[in-house]
Amino acid sequence: MKKSYLTKYIVPSICVVSISMNSLNAGGKLIIPPDTPVAPIVTPSVVSPIPFYIGLGVIASFIHRDPCPCYPDGEDIDDLRYGWVARVGYDYNQYIGLEGRAFKTLGSDNFSDVEHYGLYLKPQYHITDQINIYTLLGYGRTTVDYTNGIIDSTTSKNGFSYGIGFEYDFAKDTPKSGTYDRVFDGQGDQESGWGLWIDFQHLLANEGLAHTDSNIITAGITYDF
Repeated sequence: MKKSYLTKYIVPSICVVSISMNSLNAGGKLIIPPDTPVAPIVTPSVVSPIPFYIGLGVIASFIHRDPCPCYPDGEDIDDLRYGWVARVGYDYNQYIGLEGRAFKTLGSDNFSDVEHYGLYLKPQYHITDQINIYTLLGYGRTTVDYTNGIIDSTTSKNGFSYGIGFEYDFAKDTPKSGTYDRVFDGQGDQESGWGLWIDFQHLLANEGLAHTDSNIITAGITYDF
């Protein structure tokens, strides 16, 4: 009875323990199984474009002026002048921005020279990842210097100015590496790179004795940081 119990239970248990010890102590040294390799955690880089942009371009200025009251039968005066425009802006989000701009026409000896400075709220909407439309709503100062070689005059006005425009972005829709920090940076003209713009803007409507009206078209190259 005792022999049967030893044969059936004790001896197999001793064998199992012996085999386990031999596998762990090869050559008298304890073998520790290597740790399971863990894949390194890769954190994607984050691209954070600066939400500022600058632009430089050309303008076409259209001036309309009623004849001087001293000449009731005089004809309306119209003039077209060209010049330069500079702008700098900040994109608060994908729908709202702020923009400041300044421009000046190249003067003429026989009619008008236009100068303007303004600050604008810029509501905008991204039609596609490359195309952005916007409006300009703000306050500016416009000065029109007039001369016909005999009479000189200056018309200046501070007040509301508005416009509508279109921007096209040449930058890629995805960053070179990683992801954009702001969800809208891949839309319209938000990511870093070059682009083009064109817009129409109403500047001045002076209702004085010599009514003067000024509108411009601007176009140029812009760069988003």
